[in-house]
Amino acid sequence: MTTIFFQSGFADEVKFNNGNVITGKIVHLTDGKLVFKSDIAGEITIALSKIQTLSTDEPVTVNLKNSTGFTRRLFSAQAGSFSIQGNDGTMQEIPLVGILSINPPAKTAPKWTGNLSLGITSTHGNTKTESVTGSANASKRREKDRTTLSADYAKSTKKNDITGDDDTIENWWRARGKYDYFFSKKMYGYLDARYEKDDVAELDRRIIVGAGGGYQWVESDDMHFSTELGLAYVNEKYDTERDDSLSAQLGYHFDKKLRKNVIFINDLTYYPSLEKVSDYYMTTTAEIRANFTSSFFTNFKTIFNYDSTPAEGKHKTDVKYFLGLGYTF
Repeated sequence: MTTIFFQSGFADEVKFNNGNVITGKIVHLTDGKLVFKSDIAGEITIALSKIQTLSTDEPVTVNLKNSTGFTRRLFSAQAGSFSIQGNDGTMQEIPLVGILSINPPAKTAPKWTGNLSLGITSTHGNTKTESVTGSANASKRREKDRTTLSADYAKSTKKNDITGDDDTIENWWRARGKYDYFFSKKMYGYLDARYEKDDVAELDRRIIVGAGGGYQWVESDDMHFSTELGLAYVNEKYDTERDDSLSAQLGYHFDKKLRKNVIFINDLTYYPSLEKVSDYYMTTTAEIRANFTSSFFTNFKTIFNYDSTPAEGKHKTDVKYFLGLGYTF
């Protein structure tokens, strides 16, 4: 039995595979999903695979997967297709699976998005410490490329009970810029540069410039995952020595919405020297970010660095923790 929902003022019609029919107005169709507005059901989303045929009361813009398109009124046809009227008055059937879009929304101009976070800790009593941490991230994604910028900073002091002076126990910062160009929807080439300085580790500078290729396995509103492989030039300058090397560059980036307002972010980059595999540098970041408003969030972030050849007398492993409040823009 066919169910028909009638309403005044609209005449577009969608017939489902089960025979049901709903009338209203086609808003648009993209990514295999039709957004349809009905006075009775409101605005609903219908998978194209569930539609038997459809029609409109006035011309709509249709783009097909074969890179052709037209603006015509659509007419119901046999199952799995619709018809349009040609210039000579004849009817032409077109399969539904050939539709790329109907009335596609206008593309919004790409803009920079990102976030800023800050953490401050102060203790007074048996010990006196002051700590400031900060992070900044920004990115712009266009159809063919992606630009990302990031920076982290931390400084901590502790009062020396003997001298009464404030001793610096942490003072470092790092920055990164990266550009990706997409040759296809999944494959891209990249250029990136990093700069890092750490006074306590006696690292005057670490400069890394890399280039290579990547594969974007997943890119959606809920999840991103990509892997990369390339080459990098690594320049490290410590208080008493300097090291330059050419290395491989392997890495990945992963982020996933765990809940509507909670996201997990993780990335890792590994730089093994091409001259000596046991000489390598690795950095990885893991972060949990929870939004408590549309613009503000709290986050916990860990940075783990491993340098197989640190300054003399310094540890190979360096772990940093951030707990702060942030703003999304």
